[in-house]
Amino acid sequence: MNVLNASDLARAEQFMRLNGRLIDRRRFALHFRGGPAAPVVAALSAYANPDGGYGHALEPDLRGDGSQPVPAQHALQFLHEAGADDDPAVARVGDYLASITGDDGGVPSVLPSVRDTPHGPWWQTPDDPPGNINPTGTLAGMLHRAGADHPWLGPADAFCWRYLEDPAGEPGPYDVLAILTFLDHVPDRDRAEAAFNRVRDTLAAAAHSDHQGALDFAPSPDGYGRRLFAGDLIEARLDALIDALIDAQDDEGGWDIDFPSWTPVTRPEWRGFTTVERLLTLRAYGRLKL
Repeated sequence: MNVLNASDLARAEQFMRLNGRLIDRRRFALHFRGGPAAPVVAALSAYANPDGGYGHALEPDLRGDGSQPVPAQHALQFLHEAGADDDPAVARVGDYLASITGDDGGVPSVLPSVRDTPHGPWWQTPDDPPGNINPTGTLAGMLHRAGADHPWLGPADAFCWRYLEDPAGEPGPYDVLAILTFLDHVPDRDRAEAAFNRVRDTLAAAAHSDHQGALDFAPSPDGYGRRLFAGDLIEARLDALIDALIDAQDDEGGWDIDFPSWTPVTRPEWRGFTTVERLLTLRAYGRLKL
């Protein structure tokens, strides 16, 4: 079984110093060097807006200052990692989501204001975008994980349950990620288990893309995503992940990305984020030995 050792992690740390955003360097220090959590929360605050949402390229492919739904996912993730689920910022995210949610309880993937700012060409939306399981499911799941009781969650949960009972067409890979996050953390565990069993084959068929593989859907052995894949496939993907870093002698020790960089800064920003995520996955599966 391949593992990453201390020297491999030192290479990754050097990569982060040379390429990573401050917030991802703080996350690396927190997770792998015993660093404090407060600097992660402090770095995140620079991306916050008065409306409770987040912008300022917290999602690297959305370069505008204004709030968008998907950066709120990153904010909730980083707060959770920092042990800050009780931070007032969590409730403010709920307030922001309530302000952009439609009558059906769903949040759009992206707001029309994206058109007025630099953004990746795949971020497109109609004038009146509908609610979408992605990101509603992810945001609801993350707020549940945080122990939030924000009133936004009631309509959002109902939206997600309706989708799971009567999906509008086949889900895409990002829809699968959103569904998995919702099911992993929604409080009604019996209903979540029943829903997963009902849609498992559909999720498994959609859990791939040209830049997403099994470990993106199963980043730890604990969630529903792990149940979409055979054990030998996961082990093979973990081996390949380690080999990719060890064999990459031409860089400083970080993982690359498999999707386009439409402006030069996004590649190193995403690589720093991805490197932390990959290391967390390896640790979750016992493949990081220090």
